[in-house]
Formats: sequence, C-alpha cells, structure tokens
Amino acid sequence: MSEKVVLITGVSSGIGRATAELLARKGYKVFGGVRSPEKARAIKDVTFVPIDVRDEASVKTGVETVLQRAGRIDVLINNAGYSIVGAVEETSPEEARALFDTNVFGVLRMSRAVLPAMRAQGSGRIINISSVLGFLPAPFMGLYAASKHAVEGLSESLDHEVRNFGIRVVLIQPSFTRTGLDTNAAPTAQRIPVYVDQFKRTIAAITATIKSAPEPDKVAERILLAIEEPYRMRRPADGRAALLSKLRRFMPAGPVDKSLRKEFALS
Repeated sequence: MSEKVVLITGVSSGIGRATAELLARKGYKVFGGVRSPEKARAIKDVTFVPIDVRDEASVKTGVETVLQRAGRIDVLINNAGYSIVGAVEETSPEEARALFDTNVFGVLRMSRAVLPAMRAQGSGRIINISSVLGFLPAPFMGLYAASKHAVEGLSESLDHEVRNFGIRVVLIQPSFTRTGLDTNAAPTAQRIPVYVDQFKRTIAAITATIKSAPEPDKVAERILLAIEEPYRMRRPADGRAALLSKLRRFMPAGPVDKSLRKEFALS
C-alpha cells in the first residue's frame, strides 16, 4: 500500500496543527478538517477540508470529500475540542450541551462517518484526543473533565465493537499542554460570589503548571507512535501524564485526593 491517508479534525492550531505538520513531514497523506479553510493558515503538504464536527451534514460531506480524493481513510484523529472554566454550579445546561456537542458528539459523528469505509477496507485506526482529565477530577473544569471521561468510555466500548473488522481505537492522554485550549478557555457566563476566591487560586495554579507544560509537538510525536507502533489503547502523552495514570491506578484514594487538592490549590 502507498502512503497512509490521515484525517485530522481541528488542525487550525495547537495539537491538531502540530500533528498535521509532523505527519505530513513523515510522508503521510494528510487532510485537515477546519471550519473555515479560507481563514486557516496553510500547512505544507496538508489539504484542508471544511468540517464542522457539530454539524452532521458537514461531517458527512467532509469525509466523502476525503474518500473521493484519496480513496480511503486509514487513520482518523479526533482532535477538535474546547474547554470551559467555572464551577459546576455556575455551568448552565446550555453551556454544557454546547461543550458536549463538540467534544463528545463530534467524536461520535466523525467515527460514524469513517467506519463504513474502514470496514470495507478491512483496517483503520481511530485516535481520540482525551486528557488526564479523562480519568481525574478537574475542579472548575468539571464539564470539560466530564466530556473527556465520556470520550474514554465511548472509545473503549467502540474498540470492542470494531476490533473484528481490523479497526482499533486509541486514546491519547495529554496532561496540561501549552495550547490555546488550556490558556484561553471560555469562562462560564454565570459567576457565583462564593466561588470567586477559590476559582482565582485554582486558575493561578493551573496557569503556573502550564508554563512548564509540554509543547503540542510532543503530543504529536505520541500520536505518530500510536499510528506506527504495535497497538496500545491508552497512551499518556508525556511523563507527567504517565505518572498521574499510575498514581490513579495504584495509589490509595485518600493520598490521590490530597495530592490533587494541593495541585489545584484547593483550601
């Protein structure tokens, strides 16, 4: 077979863009899903395709475009997503619904769209960008954490369903990364005064952590390994993520809880 065909959502910036650049340099035939191709900054050897993961018709048309141009899709990377910050009580159902529409239902729409072609060709890999917040709590990012927990459950279940067709599902689990997602997350519209002081302390702690966090290209390198190395479902994207995964699995709940509260500057 010639070069593998990869479709990545959300390539305008951050992890998506770094991954598209890396895979194109490695010789993959890369298609990048963006909502507005005319506004996106070009990436060498990457073909932009209009895809809004919130819109069923857009997803279907985008995937059909790739199949018409390339004849197949070997790898789908579900990267499009965003975050919202605020206490759970401050998060409206409308804000939560919009977040899940991108972070969870976007993954569902894209996966449903590529699966018929992957089944027909007898192979494929779906790589979903999760987070350490897919297995850990996240004070003042509760709905984002909930969306990543949902992606983890969806991915593991889907992998069991499609394995017999030669298709596997991978979870990439970054910790905080120096991207706009972490630093420019939208605040909830409502602010309840009793949460304000603690919110400020927690966000300051997160901001300090991000200053020493890995760049998006480090996550892109892990995604490349997820394509080229023998299959493994969960792949922490950096040393910190790997450590947190081990602590969550093997340490008693009490010390983990205490460590997390310290990490998020919770009083």
